[in-house]
Amino acid sequence: MVSVRRSEATLFTSREANGHENSTVQLIHRAGLARQFASGLYALTPTGERIRQQLIAQVTHEMDRIGGQRLSLPGLNDSDIWRQSGRWNRFEGEMFTLENRDGRQLCLAPSHEEGVVHLLRGEVRSYEDLPCLVYQVKSKHRDDHARNGLLRLKEFTMKDAYSLHASQESLEETYDAVRDAYVRLFEGLGIDFVIAEAANSVMGGAISEEFVALADTGTVEVLSCSDKDCRFGLTEESPASDCSDIDTCPECDGTLEYGAGIELGHIFQLGTRYSDSMEWSIDTADGNEREVVMGSYGIGIERLIHTLVEQQGDERGCRWPDAVAPYRAAIVPLEYDGELREVADWLYDQCGRQQTLLFDDESQRIGERFAESDLLGIPHKVVLGNHYLETGCVELESRDGHTRYVEPGEVSTHLQR
Repeated sequence: MVSVRRSEATLFTSREANGHENSTVQLIHRAGLARQFASGLYALTPTGERIRQQLIAQVTHEMDRIGGQRLSLPGLNDSDIWRQSGRWNRFEGEMFTLENRDGRQLCLAPSHEEGVVHLLRGEVRSYEDLPCLVYQVKSKHRDDHARNGLLRLKEFTMKDAYSLHASQESLEETYDAVRDAYVRLFEGLGIDFVIAEAANSVMGGAISEEFVALADTGTVEVLSCSDKDCRFGLTEESPASDCSDIDTCPECDGTLEYGAGIELGHIFQLGTRYSDSMEWSIDTADGNEREVVMGSYGIGIERLIHTLVEQQGDERGCRWPDAVAPYRAAIVPLEYDGELREVADWLYDQCGRQQTLLFDDESQRIGERFAESDLLGIPHKVVLGNHYLETGCVELESRDGHTRYVEPGEVSTHLQR
């Protein structure tokens, strides 16, 4: 990330952004995070990309923490491996397919279970090589029914992970570790979510769970427990989704409430679904052979952006957790001139140019600077105004409106707390 002065930055903020599907999509446009190219195709602006990269950093931190190894698989796949797995025709309704100059059929991979098997089955031959957890963060393509801005896209960013095991017990251990990592991630971002049992459908296998954020602009119906400490939920994909006569949570006796939600993540116990069909076996400790047992785990990055805008935004704009905000702080001088300019430039260096937006554009009035900072959701404003001129202390104002008065030399220390 490069240093950012407001006079040099290309920000796409707007006072008005009418004509969108709902208030969350409208705020995404007003804050200048994304712009639509066509149905289901969105570009992320420099601001949106900063947020996306911060979210990816949080996701990869949790995956690395549980032993995940990052790799990169080609998004363009030959049809052969999909025919081997038996999913070529089953996925074709949402799969983008094409033919190359040699007449071979190809696809843009909507997921990479086949790719992982193709990559590793020639290298992993023994139980001693397992377990193994690999992941990537890349674009995926699905010919989905586009709607709700960043929620249903035809091209989107996914963290997809795959675990490989010599036994069901080993799979269950890694499955639980990934599940816990997802809980830590979403709780750390302050997201209100539930965990719902789900059907495996085209993925195969026997067990899966969805992580569903509660949101009015969601694309799935969800039944959730009113107790905020309980994560129990049900969706239309849950095996026990017919809950018309259930009003009490089976886990904590809380009240169940109907609403809408956004599927943020999905984890699967796939068993030997892919190793069976793609003929991948390993040597076992007793000298026999058995098929590799697999798990699959996904998180949608753009859906995280939409969810945070909806759940944490307000009438003034976005509100981001410090860890994923496009800028950690905004330096807002009453006017960018004289002593205030000198102090603003000094604070810009002290706070870290890569993480700070300096409002140095003289064409902006002070009210416009405040409004744009709030619209972008910057967690902290360092205000150089009359209070500084009178006392020598700057106003350190949080996005929530809490203000402290501190010496300029103490600002960077306060921001790191």
